Amino acid sequence: MNHPATPSLSPPVQGFTPYQKIVTGLLAFLQFAVILDFMLMSPLGALIMPSMQITPQQFGLVVSAYAFSAGASGLLTAGFADRFDRKRLLLFFYGGFVLGTVWCGLAQSFESLLLARIVTGLFGGVIGSITLAIATDLFAPHLRGRVMGVIQTSFAASQVLGIPIGLYLSNRWNWHVPFLAMAALGLAGGLVVLVRMQPVDGHLTLKQEHSAWMHLYHTLAEPRYLTAFATTALLMTGGFMLMPFSSAYLVGNLGIDMAHLPTIYLVTGLCTIAFGPLIGRAADKLGKLRVFLFGAVLSIIMVLIYTHLGRVTVPMIVAVNAVLFLGIFSRMIPFQALVSSVPAATQRGSFNAISASIQQLSGGVASVIAGHIVTLAPDGRLGHFDIVGFVIVGTTLLASVLVWRLHRDLQARESAAATPA
Repeated sequence: MNHPATPSLSPPVQGFTPYQKIVTGLLAFLQFAVILDFMLMSPLGALIMPSMQITPQQFGLVVSAYAFSAGASGLLTAGFADRFDRKRLLLFFYGGFVLGTVWCGLAQSFESLLLARIVTGLFGGVIGSITLAIATDLFAPHLRGRVMGVIQTSFAASQVLGIPIGLYLSNRWNWHVPFLAMAALGLAGGLVVLVRMQPVDGHLTLKQEHSAWMHLYHTLAEPRYLTAFATTALLMTGGFMLMPFSSAYLVGNLGIDMAHLPTIYLVTGLCTIAFGPLIGRAADKLGKLRVFLFGAVLSIIMVLIYTHLGRVTVPMIVAVNAVLFLGIFSRMIPFQALVSSVPAATQRGSFNAISASIQQLSGGVASVIAGHIVTLAPDGRLGHFDIVGFVIVGTTLLASVLVWRLHRDLQARESAAATPA
């Protein structure tokens, strides 16, 4: 029986079709919701720690609990990720993620918040991998830099829209309110996805392995995937080490008043929203490896500056933050576009699920390590934050070597495929 045509089987085009524009917006929103859930923990950390009377080590555990549960969830679902319509799979996990966020907003103790983050991670940790698989299914390679650029700007949008509003709501009421508001917004977005997104099931027409566990094993055991997985682990280290303690660092070490935090996140996010699409276009036009290496060098310089700052003015920290995020995005966007060409069509879901799992697990380890490196003085200052910066520099250098190898291997594959038999 002939299978009906789906958008995932459409031929390559020079620009986005109207439907692809809708899908890009929806995927960006879903990423926005998932990223905001993590990002909220960073600025609210300065409120949650004294409110619940928890230590930096305990707060690092709360952050890493999401990461570890998300990593476990990614591995458990990887074998099944290519066996279902990606839209249905997306809605299932997104619904659980929204419920977990409600629990976070209702938590009244350290133990309750810890359990809430675990549940949220079990569902939220898979969403990013499904959105990347959908983007790879629906967009040709020469458009993926732009797609990833738009999707990654959801990170900045969570700063521009989510974090300042979250800080305002927490200052106006308490830290519980931002999570409840985000859950309500997330529910509305999920309903739009339900109505507007078409099924993404073109991969189901391709030959599938009978056993989901063998599918997972073959994806994990594929030698050419290992470099991509290792690079992903290293690139996640920076964010999970810096972000959980950024608000406490800004307030305690740099002398920024809590009232100015929304302004800092707002201006930095606006700059990053402008960067994202431009970086994506540059990756498609100039080459993904070149843009990545530019971002790696810039992020190394800015991490060293950021982690060694003294008392600064608000305009100075805004400028430093903006350039720092320019470097981070100039790494992540071309890397996501580059790595999208690595897996075979029948393994995209499992590859992205495993990759997301590795992101979360490595991020969880990084968060725990940072929590043990950083110390909190009675006056609110964070100690040893410069050591965190040195660790990030080392992982960035190693990741750059692996990305170069990954790019070289992809070029060799393309050359071999283009050579006549």
